[in-house]
Amino acid sequence: MLLDLLFERRTKLKGLRKALILSICAFAGIMLGFKLKPKQVRPMNTVYVDMPDVSEGQLRLLTYNIAGLPELISSAVTERASSITSIGELMNPFDIVNVQEDFNYNKFLYSKNRHNYRTENIGGVPFGDGLSTLSKYPIQDFERVSWEACNGADCLTPKGFSYARIQLAKAVFIDVYNVHATAQDDPNAATARRKNLDQLKDYIQKNSSGQPLLIMGDFNAHYAYALDNIVSFQGELNLVDAWVNLKNSGKIPQSEQNFVARAALELTDDCEGIDKIYYRNNDHIVFEARNYQVQKQLFQNREGQDLSDHCAVSLQLGWRLIKPSVQ
Repeated sequence: MLLDLLFERRTKLKGLRKALILSICAFAGIMLGFKLKPKQVRPMNTVYVDMPDVSEGQLRLLTYNIAGLPELISSAVTERASSITSIGELMNPFDIVNVQEDFNYNKFLYSKNRHNYRTENIGGVPFGDGLSTLSKYPIQDFERVSWEACNGADCLTPKGFSYARIQLAKAVFIDVYNVHATAQDDPNAATARRKNLDQLKDYIQKNSSGQPLLIMGDFNAHYAYALDNIVSFQGELNLVDAWVNLKNSGKIPQSEQNFVARAALELTDDCEGIDKIYYRNNDHIVFEARNYQVQKQLFQNREGQDLSDHCAVSLQLGWRLIKPSVQ
């Protein structure tokens, strides 16, 4: 949503806000000129935990772009510190959560959050990538990767994706990816976003070959937008889109010549959004998805205002171990 913020803000920026944005951009340009990259961060507990020896279970999943940019340049309508504190608390019932735009208010996000495992925040704009993963299950490995391609204001932070290996049971591990791709539907942005997804695909093929996958995040991409490569991304990795599977009768939307994206806060269960949840089985684990839901009301304040400029998306995902077939 960075480009939405800088170029499509519904109210005119005042002098102070303009000065702040210019200062941030100038400083970010200097820092990123030195090819600033987020460091690889691993959880404090990297020793495998003595987990129950079970062969099936249920996961409540959530992905949410929380609009954690500084207050003066945020496109969310509610006050950020208190809103993000509420978001962190409201996330507590979910088992695995991927967050995007967790920039300048991470201490508020974590203040009332009760997940046992949470990735370390690496800073606000322009240092951080805004990606955080919160889990009730041990995060055994973790890595951040910046995009090699970007466009416009998205180049002001080291956006990218993160990888986590999460332990669900004694001998059950899944690879979880958190994604925030380049924004906007124009040719230059789409070119960068295609390169983003190709980079992510290559990383997954190298590091998660044959592994059960969970990929959640803000893809800023639509099947219906002809310049996006989200269809080939899904197909080449053999991914299942939870929304396509549960809400669109298994049918991937066709590309539209004059596609216009729906505003993020207008998302419903019945329309394609940019905040997506993908999963993939392997020879040992089978996933069963149900109850895909856009969590509109859950993440609103008492006045009915949205706590972010995106809707959160949730999914219930069952898993079970299977014996590999004998060749």
